[in-house]
Amino acid sequence: MSALNSASFIQDSEVPFHVANLDDLHQKHIRWLRTLPRVKPFYAVKCNSTPAVIRMLSTLGTGFDCASKGEIELVLSLGVTPEKIIFAHTTKPQSHIKYASTRGVDMMTFDCEEELLKISACHTRAKLVLRIAVDDSKSAIKLSQKFGTKPSVVKKLLERCKELDLEVIGVSFHVGSGCTDSLAYRQAIEDARHVFDTAVLLGFQMKLLDIGGGFPGNEGFQIQFDEFSKVINEALDEFFPADSGVQVIAEPGRYYVDSAFTLAVNVFAKKVVMDDNDRVMMYYISDGVFGSLNSTCFGEKRYRSIIWGPTCDSLDRVTATYWMPEVQVGDWLLIDNMGAYTVCCSSDFNFFDKADIYPVLSRILHEIFTASNLYPLDPLHYFMCPPQMLGPMNLSCLPPLMSAPEQCTH
Repeated sequence: MSALNSASFIQDSEVPFHVANLDDLHQKHIRWLRTLPRVKPFYAVKCNSTPAVIRMLSTLGTGFDCASKGEIELVLSLGVTPEKIIFAHTTKPQSHIKYASTRGVDMMTFDCEEELLKISACHTRAKLVLRIAVDDSKSAIKLSQKFGTKPSVVKKLLERCKELDLEVIGVSFHVGSGCTDSLAYRQAIEDARHVFDTAVLLGFQMKLLDIGGGFPGNEGFQIQFDEFSKVINEALDEFFPADSGVQVIAEPGRYYVDSAFTLAVNVFAKKVVMDDNDRVMMYYISDGVFGSLNSTCFGEKRYRSIIWGPTCDSLDRVTATYWMPEVQVGDWLLIDNMGAYTVCCSSDFNFFDKADIYPVLSRILHEIFTASNLYPLDPLHYFMCPPQMLGPMNLSCLPPLMSAPEQCTH
């Protein structure tokens, strides 16, 4: 988090805003292709559904992981074709299944017999992916408690698919978000191999493995992306070699967008209080935990500072103790790594303005896309900057950030 005095382009404004660095998305995608060459990314739309993000990733060739009718509607409206969508929610409203059927979105996940009955009634052409529960005990956010079938039920479910004349094409899993043990992927991939073998014996043509999401989106995480990738690549070579004919996909969300977004918030009020003869600064900012900071746990003299969001609710406290230089009313604070599960979870509680989003693309990358007739955004939808202004610690004309805030893991 860092502070800046009011710049000319934001004078007389107190509305918070994000700067969305589209070049960062491009760099993340290149890294993914280089590090996990066999794994096709299907971006998790729930993480950040900003249209500029969807358009950019579509241009780069990713697929999309959608969890609802609304998410499917969004990506289709932005030019994504149905075969590039996986309806990756194991418990879907029947009306959503019907909508997917009418729009040609056939690939979808399931984990129980009740879901099979709904799909059988609404979408007989569905290409099903069985989600299995895996060991997520080393993850901050555990998902197998809610989603995924246990190994003891796999054969029974597959037999039920046969009875209902439904096509099963693959297996999916999710080791949880904030995973601190890269070997969890190896065990999950091995578990998926056993399910493949069972399905093949029952006569299914298995051709898809979905290794889920949970990949870190910034360099501050305990285990880095390269370490996960090494374990995944080795496990794939052992259990699903390249000549097996199995397509491997994943559902990264925060990996793509976390570091691409920087939030700017206005300090619209300030209070100085005394605590045991120490001055404590209390700041009131234009975004908070009911907005973009819902997932944030949060050379000159620094003061112990309390930062409050703008609403009337006392729960709207961004940080209880944060040591920072004194700032003044009208100054702005920058908060980096704000792309994942921020915009999508923001509300307008008390009718405070949600943060605006300003996509930024380097002129060089814009020219590359334009020359190739690839990029679907009109220049009016984003700002172009020289590439040196788009480094992760220096966006547009804003000064360098001091440090990234501590965040909860999704």
